[in-house]
This record gives sequence, structure tokens and C-alpha cells, in this order.
Amino acid sequence: MKKYFAECIGTFWLVFGGCGSAVLAAAFPGLGIGFAGVALAFGLTVMTMAFAVGHISGCHLNPAVSIGLWAGGRFRGADLFPYIIAQVVGGVIAGGVLYFIATGKPGFEVGGFASNGFGEHSPGHYSLGAAFVTEVVMTAMFLVVILGSTDERAPKGFAPIAIGLCLTLIHLVSIPVTNTSVNPARSTAVAVFAGGWAIDQLWLFWVAPIIGALFGAVMYRSIGGKC
Repeated sequence: MKKYFAECIGTFWLVFGGCGSAVLAAAFPGLGIGFAGVALAFGLTVMTMAFAVGHISGCHLNPAVSIGLWAGGRFRGADLFPYIIAQVVGGVIAGGVLYFIATGKPGFEVGGFASNGFGEHSPGHYSLGAAFVTEVVMTAMFLVVILGSTDERAPKGFAPIAIGLCLTLIHLVSIPVTNTSVNPARSTAVAVFAGGWAIDQLWLFWVAPIIGALFGAVMYRSIGGKC
């Protein structure tokens, strides 16, 4: 059970740190950290947890990553469902804690609550098609970096840095399009508190990252051989 608990804690940190930076810090009057700050926060959550629990659970923190690692031959299918449950549970707990903190401010309005969206709910009003392609491509490249940096032939000890910086870059590019998911657990964690349109559009942020993760696994196996 330790590895499942590690995934739960790690995903809690990713959602609380990443989405928390968007909900609490990015919009702070006069001192907002902006897109770049939010992107860095997400990267830092993954990097710090990779060092903290990577040796326990592998630090997936993301159902799409778990599925991609399974497709890449790095993860046992028997652990797939328990990992996904642990990730979603950890994310939703973080969303609840963040909601409790955020609503402690007088006049706070939930709004999108760092949810992912497309169309009128995209930060840049990008279409469903644009959002879908963005999430697929970004998740695919994320898996290539994860599989490559953790390959036994790669330089040892640097994988968490490469993966954290990759997630930062992904956010820098795609926050304007979808508010960046590439992680169904992260999307679910805040959508359940935002409700309404966030729940209605949540399907995309499960389907597209999973498709992207499978593509990424296939791409890496085609260039890297046996993972």
C-alpha cells in the first residue's frame, strides 16, 4: 500500500501547489505571478515529489502517465487501476483543501477554480479541436521525456529535473489554450468544485491526455527500442 499512498500524497502536492498557485497567487492584486509563475509551480511540484517519492512509487501523479508507462513496458497492468484511484483521490483532497482556503477570503468567487476548458472557457478562447490537439501533443511529448530521462541508458539522477522542466515548458505553451491539463487527475480535482461547465468539459481532459500518453509511449519505443 505504500506506493499507492505515495501516489496519493504526490498528486495532492501537484494539485495543491500547481492549482493553488493559479487560484491564490496568480490573481493576487499587484503581485500576481502570472502564467510563468503557475507554469513553474507545476514543474516544481513534480520535480520535488520525484525526488521525494520516486523511489517508492515511481512518482506518476497522473493517470495518463501511468497508462503511458504501462504501454511503454515500464509499469505492471495489475497496478494501473489502483494507481489511478490513488491519484484521483489525492487530487480531489487537494482540491477540497484549496477550496476551503480560497473561500476563506471575503468576496471570493469560485469561477473556473483553475479548471481546464475549451471554447469560451479556454483562457484564449481556443476551439475544441485546438484544445484536443494541444493536450494530445503535450502529453505525448511529456511521455517521451519521462521514458527517455528514466531509461537505464540515460544519465543517472537527473530525471526529476528533466521531467519538472518539461512540465513547466508544457504549461508555458498551453495555459492560454486549455489552462493546461495533460493530467486527468489534476483536471478532475478542481472540476468537481467548480461544477457546471468544468464538469461538462472534463471528458476532453481524460480522453486527450490518455491518447497522447499512448502516442508518446509508441514514439519512444520506436526510437529507444526496449524501454
